[in-house]
Amino acid sequence: MLPASSMRSPARFRPGPPLRPRQRVLFLWAGALFVAGDAIFWLMFAAVLSSSGLATLDGTVHTLVVDSRSPLVNGFLAAVSGLTSPTVTSIAAGVIAVVWAVWKRELWRPAVLLGAMVVSVVLATVVKLEVTRSRPPSTDFLLGPDDALSFPSGHTLGASVLAFVLAYLLCSRSGTRTTAVLAYGAAAVLTLLVAYSRLYLGYHWLTDVVASLGVALGVLGLAVFVDAARNGRGG
Repeated sequence: MLPASSMRSPARFRPGPPLRPRQRVLFLWAGALFVAGDAIFWLMFAAVLSSSGLATLDGTVHTLVVDSRSPLVNGFLAAVSGLTSPTVTSIAAGVIAVVWAVWKRELWRPAVLLGAMVVSVVLATVVKLEVTRSRPPSTDFLLGPDDALSFPSGHTLGASVLAFVLAYLLCSRSGTRTTAVLAYGAAAVLTLLVAYSRLYLGYHWLTDVVASLGVALGVLGLAVFVDAARNGRGG
């Protein structure tokens, strides 16, 4: 029989490293993100339903972007759109969460990431069914037919939520201010690139992608609030 000192205890999940910013600061950021995202979404929602505001530019922007196509850009943005489809981003989030949980022996942050993705998918589905907006003319679709509803853009929403929530979960525990700036900057560039790809490929109106950015900010604010409420330091 092996001595007790030589017996290994089973690996257990850890709570994860503590948050660096204090709870009050995170709550303020969460509230600001949620309010900003909410305002952007409802402005786009009202504009689409009333055909006013930014919605009056949808046709003009669509024509300008479609007319600017070139073979080289076509292939690049088609790849960007294919790699950031709602299905791909959902699978990517699941893989990241599983690898994170197994490697770091931590459940909370992977759960927050998955929760944010689930919320974004549900919101996109509900809003699409509520608004029932048609896509731009199918003759402008660069990658073949797509009969799904247009408002909001699922590609833009999924990619931005994955990128920004992941950046928050990583930078709120470790790294320098420079690292945070680079992480959030990369998330912003990815989001704008995906949004533009959906306009360029002809599948969405301008207000579709702007509304998705609003929803993404709201989901990010919710993720920050939930994380801070559980792990934030007082003061």
